[in-house]
Amino acid sequence: MLDNLASDPQSESERLDIAADQAIAACGGDLRSTVRALILANEFLEYELCEMFKAVTNGRSRGRQSRTGTDWFD
Repeated sequence: MLDNLASDPQSESERLDIAADQAIAACGGDLRSTVRALILANEFLEYELCEMFKAVTNGRSRGRQSRTGTDWFD
């Protein structure tokens, strides 16, 4: 996406304008509802990212279960 932005900034701007228009239309033209919906979507994505980060740091991304209290070499 950053490559597209650097190579053709006008089309990226147009894409964002279209996405904004679609979000506003989905909320019936109410800008306040649109902003609230986008904030909610962003919070959901942040939550999902935190959950993924926790899963990766606990080793669950490769199917391993987290260790509980004992060293697995014992």
